[in-house]
Amino acid sequence: MPGRPAKPPKKNAALSGRRSFGADGRKIPLDHTILYGWHPVSEALKNPARRFRTLIVTENALRRLKEENIELPVQPEIVRPDALDRKLTPDAVHQGLFAVTDSLPSPGLHELALDKLVLVLDQITDPHNFGAIVRTAAAFNVSAIVTTARHSPEATGVLAKSASGGLEHVPIALVQNLARAMNELKERGFTLVGLAEEGEADLSETKLRAPVALVLGAEGKGLRQLTRETCDVLARIDLSGAIRSLNVSNAAALALYIADRAVRNG
Repeated sequence: MPGRPAKPPKKNAALSGRRSFGADGRKIPLDHTILYGWHPVSEALKNPARRFRTLIVTENALRRLKEENIELPVQPEIVRPDALDRKLTPDAVHQGLFAVTDSLPSPGLHELALDKLVLVLDQITDPHNFGAIVRTAAAFNVSAIVTTARHSPEATGVLAKSASGGLEHVPIALVQNLARAMNELKERGFTLVGLAEEGEADLSETKLRAPVALVLGAEGKGLRQLTRETCDVLARIDLSGAIRSLNVSNAAALALYIADRAVRNG
């Protein structure tokens, strides 16, 4: 009896286009991602794992790509800037570059490096915040961002633009159940540190040794109860100013800075 056919590679559904149509009204396949802007598109072009379906550029952008010696995997369509303006919302800054690509694959938790930080995001759905966190994660050489396939943002150009090319450097590990995934990380030796106002100590005073996973909750709601209970330790970030809380993407940046220094200093 013949075996079952092999399943296709798992696509990064939470970061692929869930919308049926792009901003210009043309239908975009659900497993494709829209990228625009210099950093998102140029970094994607440098990523051998990224598969391009469409690349639309202005003459100035094409000249800059050639000056940067960035190879083009597909033949670009050269258009005037106003043609790209019509594809996007008025506030979108495309810088002469627009692309449709395949989604990047979602790595398994068993593939994550043990000598780097991991971020676990609990229902952070705003694409600006998610993208900013990805950008910061890339700056701190984070191994991966773990989040649920549901309750995570679409891979719109907004997210990729906010990530400023970071999507090419930080894999997004999609899971069905966050608490179960966190327990799997524990089994691999990770210490799960949740950020919460009721944390036992300031993060800078919390002893951290690799491998460490920082767990952040949605702005306003914070960590869900089960997520909080699954963490090994809860830590807070003490602030001295009149405003005592941070936007989640800013909190992620500060937490990564503190944790990165702690882990590297052993």
